[in-house]
Amino acid sequence: MKKILNSTIRIIVLLCSIGLCSQEFEGSWTGGIQGMPIVFEISNTEGNYTAKMQSPSQSKSFLPMDTATIEGNKIILVLQVYKITYEGVLIDRKIKGTFTQGDFSGEMYLEKKAYEEVTPNRPQEPKAPFPYKAEEVYFINPKANSIQLAGTLTIPNDVKRPPVVILISGSGPQDRNEELFDHKPFLVLADYLTRNGVAVLRYDDRGVAASEGTQKEATSADFATDVAAAIAYLKTRKDINKKQIGLIGHSEGGLIAPIVIANNQKDVAFFVSLAGPGLRGDQVLLLQMRKGAELSGAPENELDFEMNLMDQLFKKIIAATGSSNEDLQKELQIMMTAAATKAPVALQPKYSQPYITAVANEFSNNWMRFFLTYDPAINLQKVTCPVLAINGSLDYQVMPDINLSGMESAFLKAKNDDVTLKILPGLNHLFQNAKTGSGEEYGQIEETFDPATLQLIGSWIKDRFN
Repeated sequence: MKKILNSTIRIIVLLCSIGLCSQEFEGSWTGGIQGMPIVFEISNTEGNYTAKMQSPSQSKSFLPMDTATIEGNKIILVLQVYKITYEGVLIDRKIKGTFTQGDFSGEMYLEKKAYEEVTPNRPQEPKAPFPYKAEEVYFINPKANSIQLAGTLTIPNDVKRPPVVILISGSGPQDRNEELFDHKPFLVLADYLTRNGVAVLRYDDRGVAASEGTQKEATSADFATDVAAAIAYLKTRKDINKKQIGLIGHSEGGLIAPIVIANNQKDVAFFVSLAGPGLRGDQVLLLQMRKGAELSGAPENELDFEMNLMDQLFKKIIAATGSSNEDLQKELQIMMTAAATKAPVALQPKYSQPYITAVANEFSNNWMRFFLTYDPAINLQKVTCPVLAINGSLDYQVMPDINLSGMESAFLKAKNDDVTLKILPGLNHLFQNAKTGSGEEYGQIEETFDPATLQLIGSWIKDRFN
């Protein structure tokens, strides 16, 4: 905070107040955004501030922030690996600020208090003992510096050499249960399928939980090699049917699976897409961002401005095939800085330098550049095995009509005659029964996975591989 003051006394008073503000930042701060609690722990060691962040509904671990900057009553916290920035102002022992992660931004207030955990009700989460075999397994990906990936293989007790599926998680670091918002959808799905005669391999993404490696600089194509390594491992087993290995991919997992199938045609017997994209990434993300902003109540003029800006940024990224990540980041920062001067008045505070830097950094990394430019039709056209592709009608992250239409066109070109496409009424991106489909509902809904959808997936597999 900088002010031009004419009085020496007032300067001294200001410096004292700045010191007091800085001291008041130390401690535990709790807030929330879109129904998800966020906790910051801020420490001061001889004038050097550090902070760590926890998202309690997603993980019990704290992540160290890269920087914690305090100037007077203003604080800026940055966590680069997740493209997170929190910028706020201390007022009456509360922090009023803006939480930004990638292209998402929203107001978040913090109170100086410890987080009080409330255990949500998750009635579908299965509890031991289980009526099937559950084995901790490990496999190596030779195409990723021979990292070891860890997972759980569940096998029915009463089925000799059953079909088996590999579960492929959505975007971002996910554990083997695809845990988010205190839900464990892959645990629920694996339990249902195994109870109904289908073996399931689910594993921690690289760099998550018990799996080695890192997601830094990795793309969907890199993650596809992890799935291929899982297939190679299953082919060594004598207690499953090696000719009936299938892939179930959720969200980005539904994009990864066709990459794997295209390169391993003889090894994959079937494919289930759970809200997988059927369009190029820039189209998927623009639709997602617009619908998300509409659900959050964004005014039309702000919505139009931001969507137009994102469209320009995406076009720049798609055209910048020969640019380094660093050069692209600089170009995106220049574009955003220039555009910010024309933003609606209410949006201008959002386009701070930390926000512009965070967004430019995210959109210039390897994963995002691949996603925005990748057209899944390229590999969907090579999928000739049986396919079940489903989306919830309230899915705003992967819009159902247009993405399933893109898939349908690709499968027609593949001359695939065993394709089932369905839009499931009332379900969101996580296949929960929802009211609006907004991300704010994910953690508030007790249901983890719609039972009718579990039955649909299980019966579809058994009809073909009984």
